[in-house]
Amino acid sequence: MAVNDPKIAGRSEQTPAAESTPAAPPPAPLLPDIAQLIDHTILRPDATRADIEKLCLEARQHKFHSVCVNPTWVSDARRLLEGSAVKVCCVAGFPLGAHLPETKAMEARAAIQQGAGEIDMVINIGALKSGDDTLVRRDIRSVVEACREGGAKCKVILETFLLTNEEKKRACEIAVQARADFVKTSTGFSTGGATVEDVELMSRLVRNQGLEVKASGGIRTLADLRRMVQAGATRIGTSSGTKILQEAYPVLAAR
Repeated sequence: MAVNDPKIAGRSEQTPAAESTPAAPPPAPLLPDIAQLIDHTILRPDATRADIEKLCLEARQHKFHSVCVNPTWVSDARRLLEGSAVKVCCVAGFPLGAHLPETKAMEARAAIQQGAGEIDMVINIGALKSGDDTLVRRDIRSVVEACREGGAKCKVILETFLLTNEEKKRACEIAVQARADFVKTSTGFSTGGATVEDVELMSRLVRNQGLEVKASGGIRTLADLRRMVQAGATRIGTSSGTKILQEAYPVLAAR
């Protein structure tokens, strides 16, 4: 379901060490396939096997980039998606981020062995807010190394609503140093979700370092998705993927 739309922006800009001379944002590209922006997500603690089956059926039907599930459902999701291009994404250290680095790495390795191709880990938020950047770096790097060993991508969830702008900046810089693949706004389980301002900030800090931005938390409409991509997100985490595509169909039909 690819469309041309100059309103949707692509990847973002700049190295954290050179904030005083930011690179200009790249020109707006053609709108990518909307479905391929979406990690179709269900992380509710009360999700059942029937919910996972429905999630994977929808992901196959609409060709979403991935399904994002809790560790207990990874093997089921892999089986249900066999033969399709839809990836399995799994969370680690979710949703609080207060696990030991070794625990998160073990979670990541187990999920990858069971079929996950992407890992969304939550940083140690308390360590970041305490100024213990060494622990935060070790925390992220432990999961990045597990992902590299298993050929998976690592996304780093900052839980931006709990952080100051200075803390968001430090978290992005540490994620760059730890060689993660993405920084991500939110778990969807805290006091707030993705904002345009946070996505713009994160994108500005990591884009020239080869990292991408995933916006997640409170993205429920096509308008929400457009705003986040315009701000610099290259992936969207949402449980409303099917609804967003239903909104997009009339727009596509009119072109």
